Amino acid sequence: MTAQIWNFNEWITDTDPKSLFMRFDSMLHNAGFHVLRCVEHHFEPFGYTCLFLLGESHFAIHTFPEENKTYIELSSCNKAYFDRFVALLHGGR
Repeated sequence: MTAQIWNFNEWITDTDPKSLFMRFDSMLHNAGFHVLRCVEHHFEPFGYTCLFLLGESHFAIHTFPEENKTYIELSSCNKAYFDRFVALLHGGR
């Protein structure tokens, strides 16, 4: 067996910390990931970073509200969970 990591990143337009946390926490669980811990930081005067430590690697959120965009990134060693997450993100495509 060879160790593998699947990576996904994308820019999205939602920059609201509460909305982002609720959306991605739900999606990660629905995809099958095991959330071990979550760390959030709110920057002054604005900006938000959140890191979900997963049993299968990690998911990160970094907002850039001054540019109306957010960068998300998933790294996973579980292809099935990874594929489910990406499908959920893209509306089941």
